[in-house]
Amino acid sequence: MIKLLAHPWLSAPAGVFIYLLSTVLFWQTPKPPPRAALKNAYHFSGPSWNFSNPEADQLIAELKIERKSVEQRGQQLDELAARLQNERVELAQVTQTVHQLQVDFDKSVLRVKDEEVGNLKKLAKVYAGMTPETAAAVLSEMDNESIVRILLYLKETETAAILEALAKKGEPEARRTAEISEQVRLSTHSSTTK
Repeated sequence: MIKLLAHPWLSAPAGVFIYLLSTVLFWQTPKPPPRAALKNAYHFSGPSWNFSNPEADQLIAELKIERKSVEQRGQQLDELAARLQNERVELAQVTQTVHQLQVDFDKSVLRVKDEEVGNLKKLAKVYAGMTPETAAAVLSEMDNESIVRILLYLKETETAAILEALAKKGEPEARRTAEISEQVRLSTHSSTTK
């Protein structure tokens, strides 16, 4: 019998038979949990498509809150972007207005300077026609800057005579004459405009 069992053609069917016999003898079907236990754990009632999981419900609620927060944040960012765009437009308008005012001001200043040059030339001719003593008396009543501007349009000989007459009036006027001379020396006015 051992020889018969050791034969390869017989040992394979014997193994299959023993496997099937042990499976049938020891097989036990697990009992399903009671419906009340399922109902408490997962709120299960009814068909499977009505299944409810509290963790999933909590995640869904959190996602809804997060979605509302993101939508509000997006709306705030859109409002901020619109406000920034409006401020950029206003700033561009103000900058353009300031630039135009600067251009107008520069034109006015140039016109005033041109008119002032003409007036200074006329005034220089008037002072050149006076005696140096009279011109020095009148000029001594002006501030140093005005005197320098007028002297720049006089010939050097006329300027020298007026400064000499101004210096002869006393020591304070001599100091003032020195200051005026220094300002004439430092002046950037070119002699070609005389």
